[in-house]
Amino acid sequence: MPEEPNTRKLDARSLRGLAHPLRMELLNALRRRGPATASMLAERLGESSGATSYHLRQLAEHGFIVDAPEHGKGRERWWKAVDQGLTFDTAEFEGAGPEVRGMAEIYLHEVAAGHARELSGWLSTRHTWSPEWAQSSDMSDMTLHLTPELAAELVGRMHTLINDYRGRVTDEDPGAEQVRVHTHLFPTESN
Repeated sequence: MPEEPNTRKLDARSLRGLAHPLRMELLNALRRRGPATASMLAERLGESSGATSYHLRQLAEHGFIVDAPEHGKGRERWWKAVDQGLTFDTAEFEGAGPEVRGMAEIYLHEVAAGHARELSGWLSTRHTWSPEWAQSSDMSDMTLHLTPELAAELVGRMHTLINDYRGRVTDEDPGAEQVRVHTHLFPTESN
């Protein structure tokens, strides 16, 4: 599968620092909205600043975020994401012990829950977007009959296509917005 630009591949050690719902939410907030303080993130996420501070330090300890002193004033501690994406290869965790497998399960389920929250957020606010954006969104699902090799090829080609659109517009381009693309490919029972 092609590597996305500016991504980090998760391993057992880094997974240990990330496999917590609030940490994943904090990292996503920093990746999507830019540098922030623990207090700003606490307010945005409805958490206490003590909890966000603790989990931000854990993310920093595992190399997911770093200080952003260029944003700070006085004693405020600003944080920014190191990478803009994560990759997770299930083969990396085959044969791992129960603790690592449990963290992998937490991570994967939280990613799926996050996708569901984002989609639900779009559905409840889609009426506030322009007709052009409403018509440009997509909620498709398809069923194919594939081998594991063809499934891996399809995933790789989808990622390549998505990466081809990176950097084609700037924030200054009229109508440009940040978009989220979710892809899921998984086998199902045939009935």
